[in-house]
Amino acid sequence: MLVPMRVILEAADKYDYAQGAFNVNAVCQAEAVINVHEMFRSPAILQGADLANGFMGGRGDFMNATLEDKKAGAKNIAAAVKKYGTDSPIPIALHLDHGKNLDSCIAAVEGGYTSVMIDGSSLPFEENVELTREVVKYAHARGVTVEGELGVLAGVEDHVFSADSTYTNPLRAIDFFRKTKVDALAISYGTMHGANKGKNAVIRKEIAVAIKECMRHEGIEGYLVSHGSSTVPRYIVEEINALGGDLKNAYGIDINQLIEAAHAGINKINVDTDIRLAVTRNMKELFAKEEKLRGSASIGAIYELLEKNPSAFDPRVFLTPIMDTVMYGNVPDDDVARICKCIEDGVKEVVGTLIVKFGSYGKAPRVELATLEQMAEQYKKAGI
Repeated sequence: MLVPMRVILEAADKYDYAQGAFNVNAVCQAEAVINVHEMFRSPAILQGADLANGFMGGRGDFMNATLEDKKAGAKNIAAAVKKYGTDSPIPIALHLDHGKNLDSCIAAVEGGYTSVMIDGSSLPFEENVELTREVVKYAHARGVTVEGELGVLAGVEDHVFSADSTYTNPLRAIDFFRKTKVDALAISYGTMHGANKGKNAVIRKEIAVAIKECMRHEGIEGYLVSHGSSTVPRYIVEEINALGGDLKNAYGIDINQLIEAAHAGINKINVDTDIRLAVTRNMKELFAKEEKLRGSASIGAIYELLEKNPSAFDPRVFLTPIMDTVMYGNVPDDDVARICKCIEDGVKEVVGTLIVKFGSYGKAPRVELATLEQMAEQYKKAGI
């Protein structure tokens, strides 16, 4: 069942576990994420980044995606999630990651997303508040959850870039919740976007603790989100490099720190890079084991892109030759089916591991279900 993200975060907060949120960029990824959550009886949050919508709208050079591309892509991602999730026994939310502006958020909601993030973290505080509040007014009237961001994470992810980080001020966070009425807030507390977070990256869970304690004191209901939280499994990096990859200084956040953060007030943990790495490793492995596939009429071009880009690990760089499969799930032959299995297996490897580590397994029945219409009525009654 598709639900607003808020009800999934409420359960994570109430029962003291972390809810993983996993980025998808293809129909078969969405299917795999839902399937593995069903297997573990876990609630699920699937995320489409702002530029993932552009890619799913057919824009191979997704960094230059237009609003029209994003509108088309949002519908394609939502169609995939609805196909595999509408009759699912677990609650599922589809969340826009790093929405760039109000138009991007509107495109996602109109496409079928049940939650959106508006990222105004690079703006001055009052401008961030104004933009976030504008999105909240639009989304809450439709029962859609809204996530904001306060503080700047270092690193690179799609169009989100910062050379330095700025930790979130707990008092500003309280002010932000109060002024915007946002449901969830992504905070900066030591995580980083991308695969190069530093060999000994340390997160400051005391920031999350301080914010959560202040929220309880002030009677503010809201949830905290950890971006840039991929663990960058060392074994996958080593396997990619053994297969001809060239990944340097690839280090993630220690899983034990994330587990501690989950018990310190972090309710949602975003993961993207780990999935990219596992999928890329699987595709490299396939072509290494079955050399005849390198000359395949349908997927040979994927092999060529893998060879030309040894330092890349984002599958979107390699999957442009099969965009019909990416966007709509059409599988024209056995060779494309092999690539889809690589993608699905990589997703399940990473997501299944983190469901267990974060503690969301078996928690699907704990979520108090609500439709978008019911949530809109709740917001209306609460004046938010």
